[in-house]
Amino acid sequence: MALTLEAVAALAPDDASAKAAKGLTSPAKWPTLGANDQAVWGECQGSGSKPYQTQVDLSGPAFKCSCPSRKFPCKHGLALLMLQAQTPASFTATEAPAWVAEWVASRSGKAQKKEERQAEKAAAPVDEQAQARREAQRWKRIETAAEELQRWLGDQMRQGLGALTNEVLQTWHTMAARMVDAQAPGLAQRVRAAAQGVRQGEDWPERTLHRLGLLQLACEALQRRSSLSPDLQAELRAVAGWPLDKAEVLASGEQVEDAWTVLGCAQEERDDKLIERRVWLHGHRSGRRAWLWDHAFGGKGFEQAWIPGTCVNATLAYFPGTTGLRAQPVNVHGAPTEPQWPQSTAADEWGDMARRTAASPWVGWHPLVLPDAVLQPLGAQPGLRCADRWLPLQMPGDDLWVLNAVSGGNPITVAGEWDGQTFAPLTAWHPHPPEPSATPAWQRSQA
Repeated sequence: MALTLEAVAALAPDDASAKAAKGLTSPAKWPTLGANDQAVWGECQGSGSKPYQTQVDLSGPAFKCSCPSRKFPCKHGLALLMLQAQTPASFTATEAPAWVAEWVASRSGKAQKKEERQAEKAAAPVDEQAQARREAQRWKRIETAAEELQRWLGDQMRQGLGALTNEVLQTWHTMAARMVDAQAPGLAQRVRAAAQGVRQGEDWPERTLHRLGLLQLACEALQRRSSLSPDLQAELRAVAGWPLDKAEVLASGEQVEDAWTVLGCAQEERDDKLIERRVWLHGHRSGRRAWLWDHAFGGKGFEQAWIPGTCVNATLAYFPGTTGLRAQPVNVHGAPTEPQWPQSTAADEWGDMARRTAASPWVGWHPLVLPDAVLQPLGAQPGLRCADRWLPLQMPGDDLWVLNAVSGGNPITVAGEWDGQTFAPLTAWHPHPPEPSATPAWQRSQA
């Protein structure tokens, strides 16, 4: 499919890269431009005598450039894809030169070797007794930590939220550190999140009690873990922050092959230059939703780009659990195509969310696709009116103005994340555009 400038800009690592890329979208800056079904490539004249060799594998898209930039993708890769979106006639349809063909072939070879290694690892003999002992030891540490956490939670409730001074809050971080020592970093993260929400907003007591209540529920579930279903035990494992081995998920997880429309991407910077990305997909044939969660360190970028408003033929392996959301790609087939948007009603969306919450109350984000939604502020709080519900919005002010301009006060379909308190729009499209178009009317910039 033909990508839009907005879709390419959403792949930029920061605003500066997107702005710099737009400044390089003149064909005059590219003495060589070529394309075929697999890739686009070009040579961009920089400050040196030798032009930079830039290439994009369309199956990702994945980027490579000979420039010294440590950003990924760099401004040259972004500009090349923007140029193809803006003026595709500038590219000569021809056979790829050696420097492009070798790179595309090496990517294909690496993907094949990765699959072979994963298959070998899955088929390798495992000392099941030793593995069972290690798992039992870790579960014992987590359960002991949960007992300590539960006693601590009781102390906080007896003292009351009114006693939360800065000194007392410091003990919350101490308790979080104890959870990390007990190999339960997920419980630690939830304690820290509760501490960070104290005195933030007028409704902070309600939100703090809610977070502490979910911790209490997790502690109680861990005490009777052996009596729970395997799927709920898998949910508890995730709550505790004990990740499953990805090779194990690929080997034993439920695999679903489908045409997956990218509903949206949310990207956040964590500590130590760690970038967290959440990708939300909708399967056209299966009707399944999927959540891909991955990280990139130090500006290295992600192995696979997922562009909102495109459709990717892929096989996903689902993690065990009660919610049936988290998955990881097994393989991706071909370049992105036109999206196939879900046709669900608002009642369908809320019903699915209610079922997921009933199955696991610890789910942090729910994917929602809200049809016939209208931007409608309530006082100073921006919101979205959909059917008989009003949802407070959590989004940057600049994006809010753009989304308001794109909608023009008319109903639009919005896809985003619901965290139980606020809705974060990620992508929006017109249900009945004046001209046939499958591309989103708006998508949130990840820069």
